[in-house]
Amino acid sequence: MADTTEKQDTTAAMPESKPSPPQGENGTTETTSDTTKSASTDPKAALAARMARFKTLQAQKESGRKATEKEVRDAEDRSARLTQISKLQDAHDKAAYKLLKSEDPDFERKRNWDYTVEESESWDKRMAKKARSRDNVAFADYTKEANKVYKRQIKQMDKVDLDNYAAQKAEKLQRQVQSGLLKLIESPDGDLYTVNPVNNQINTPAEEGYAHDHKPSKEAIDRLVDDLDKGERARLKARAARGIRDEQDAGDVTYINQKNKQFNDKLTRFYNRYTTEIRESFERGTAI
Repeated sequence: MADTTEKQDTTAAMPESKPSPPQGENGTTETTSDTTKSASTDPKAALAARMARFKTLQAQKESGRKATEKEVRDAEDRSARLTQISKLQDAHDKAAYKLLKSEDPDFERKRNWDYTVEESESWDKRMAKKARSRDNVAFADYTKEANKVYKRQIKQMDKVDLDNYAAQKAEKLQRQVQSGLLKLIESPDGDLYTVNPVNNQINTPAEEGYAHDHKPSKEAIDRLVDDLDKGERARLKARAARGIRDEQDAGDVTYINQKNKQFNDKLTRFYNRYTTEIRESFERGTAI
């Protein structure tokens, strides 16, 4: 009994200890909320945190810029290397060709063994046409210039739509058969074809008056407008190269377009000295 009483007195005499702060998962003290509150209340700490983040963003920006510049330099170096390799390859091919040609006197004849007669003739025609075109660059007369422009425009035309052409031809043949201009005949094999009784042509539309009912497609009209605009731009560019500007024209407008203006200018150059007095009399109202 005495031992029990002494233990109780000892326990009552011990001072009360403060409760320990809550521990985290790793045994660390959770003081995040206290730090946040102190940082939010301390302006210097907040400014230091913002400056640290700003320097971090600046470092990221600088590293990104350097990486981009490195990629651009690498791409330029690759392009330069490819160009240099291509030039070296061309030089090597030319040197090899000259070496073979100098060593073998029959090099050209042997090389032509790989081409057919048709290919050789086509090549000769192409070279002759190229030489004629090169010699025909200088201005000769307006007829030849117009012919060159016409041929260039023909080359620039799109390919003919054969399917659309065949459909329009079949529609015209059917319309002429129904109207009696053509006769529809069936062969012993069961094939149908049309015959023109006037000239005995087969599967050919007959001559007929133009009914003015043809309407071109929107694509054809757009191609025509584009071609006209291209010609007008080329004409204005040539005039600008000669130092002629439409904006410099002054005086009364006596023309409806540039072609009419050029015609009026020619009339003025040749006949103005004869018609000045008559024109002034008409303007004054004193002409007889």
